[in-house]
Amino acid sequence: MKNGLQRFGKFLSAMVMPNIGAFIAWGFITALFIPDGWLPNEKLASIHPYMLFFLLPILIAYTGGKMIGGTRGGVIGGIAVMGCIAGVGGVEGQPMLMGAMVMGPFAGWIIKKFDKFMENRMPAGFEMLINNFSVGILGMLVAILGYYVIGPFMTAILTVLTAGVDVLVKHHLLPLAAIFIEPAKVLFLNNAINHGIFTPIGAEQVKTAGQSIMYMLEANPGPGLGVLCAYWAFAKDKATKDSAPGAIIIHFLGGIHEIYFPYVLMNPVVIIAPIVGNICAITWFSLTGCGLKGPASPGSIIAFLAMAPKDKVLLILIGVLIAAAVSFVIASVIIRSTDTTTSIEEAQGQMADMKAQAKGTVKKTAITMLQYPEGVDFGDEKAQLVFGIAGIGDEHLDLLGKIAGCLDDAEVLEKMKTTDDVDWILKTLS
Repeated sequence: MKNGLQRFGKFLSAMVMPNIGAFIAWGFITALFIPDGWLPNEKLASIHPYMLFFLLPILIAYTGGKMIGGTRGGVIGGIAVMGCIAGVGGVEGQPMLMGAMVMGPFAGWIIKKFDKFMENRMPAGFEMLINNFSVGILGMLVAILGYYVIGPFMTAILTVLTAGVDVLVKHHLLPLAAIFIEPAKVLFLNNAINHGIFTPIGAEQVKTAGQSIMYMLEANPGPGLGVLCAYWAFAKDKATKDSAPGAIIIHFLGGIHEIYFPYVLMNPVVIIAPIVGNICAITWFSLTGCGLKGPASPGSIIAFLAMAPKDKVLLILIGVLIAAAVSFVIASVIIRSTDTTTSIEEAQGQMADMKAQAKGTVKKTAITMLQYPEGVDFGDEKAQLVFGIAGIGDEHLDLLGKIAGCLDDAEVLEKMKTTDDVDWILKTLS
């Protein structure tokens, strides 16, 4: 169950994270140029809706499609999501970020299956014609499906989720989300929650209200800061105590929240501290009407405040400090009253094992290729080329894209199956 959620979160993250720069650009344009922004400018503010309703969904759909079906998958994914966007009324409807997360991979899967079907049926000399028309025709059909089915369906889902959040806000229950968020972060499940739910709802709220508290729920650096400060002040293990100041800088200024996960894992009861700290911060943000204009990525204090409305900077800073203070007090009590025998090194080992379960331990991005000209059994089919890929972070996506791009060329594909020219292989795949 946990590994399944991790893989799902990783899949969502792989669609969103390569495009996070576009989200940040959109956030800056929103924060700076809308009527209540830092530098109001009506003309420049007009960029905002086009980025939200068109650019961001298309980028996500392209990335999702490319993950499944290579460059052709990316192109058809971009085509497909336009059907969703038109189906909900364009800028008059809801942002189709969730629709993009569905249509991109689905369209990529469609073109991948088509390419597989045509593998040994492609008439010689018609490769380019069939490849181009297949993307166009299938893209049109999937876009029509998006217009009539997927777009309205995603609108309904987003409406339900948004209504659920509104209920939590009206009944002052939103802070309880921290009970799930903080443990999810330590278990590396946060991407499934953050990119699958918070980001689409946040974008919808920014469209109507100019800001969203959803961007603050997971990215707040305060809870983790309190944990690290408590270990710096009261840790009994010298190595742990000495490592805390560096971790504080990396976490608070660099936005790398993973740095504090080992400190929680070495004494799991400490998870209570960031949970309560975040509950207090979300309560404060809810009562004071705080929100961010775009996602704070990475979750550093710098990015957090950069996305803050100019009239809410002080209130948001107070919320971060509240989270840090509450987390510090609770973590301090736990650390001083418990005698854990787990060292920071052992906890880091635990964290490495957990990450390895989700992705595998990769120290260097690399690729290997095996040739089987006569073919070997691969499920119900025969494989003549077998690629092994190890990628740090999301670098495996670039490798997959390069391989897919090379093998789109039938001549290159045939040569790749039998050639012993290592230099040619390296040049082709680089």
